[in-house]
Amino acid sequence: MEQAGWQGKSVIFVWKVKGPVGFGKRGSFEGFCSGGGIAQIAKTVVLEKKQQGFDVPWCRTDKQWDDLTAKTVAQALFQDDPTAKKIMQEVGLYLGKGLSLMIDMLNPEKIIIGSIFVRQHEILAPIVQQVIQSEVLLQSSRVCQVVPAGLGEKLGDYAALSVAYEKAVESKEQGGMAG
Repeated sequence: MEQAGWQGKSVIFVWKVKGPVGFGKRGSFEGFCSGGGIAQIAKTVVLEKKQQGFDVPWCRTDKQWDDLTAKTVAQALFQDDPTAKKIMQEVGLYLGKGLSLMIDMLNPEKIIIGSIFVRQHEILAPIVQQVIQSEVLLQSSRVCQVVPAGLGEKLGDYAALSVAYEKAVESKEQGGMAG
């Protein structure tokens, strides 16, 4: 059976009609919780703040606006910026809601999250845990742990190596590589 190649991606559910786009779906879980989605949320929040007359020091120029990424938000967060904190609280809320749905449906013992959760664990974990405690069935919330990936920033490297290895094995099996 051929698979779509989306293993490990939770992009299927949509939270809001409006929201950041992830994998071509506006308001999706991936849109709210991915690096690209965080940048979209940041642009919305920064625009709101500017229209309300507030200064956002890390996004004053057109170039800063164009270059706005999840990393920009993280750097501002380390400076204890309230706008960056608001952005990450929204991300944590939707990450918690998405995980709550998965926990209720699948009843896992552990969910391991890479990328943004590894990088922003200190701020996201308490928000996620609070949402899970308020939304998940009590029995499931007691059992499931949500943890950052142990490989940390090397997760992508290992994923790329595993894909390359799998392709090499496939090619060898099909007679494409000299053995």
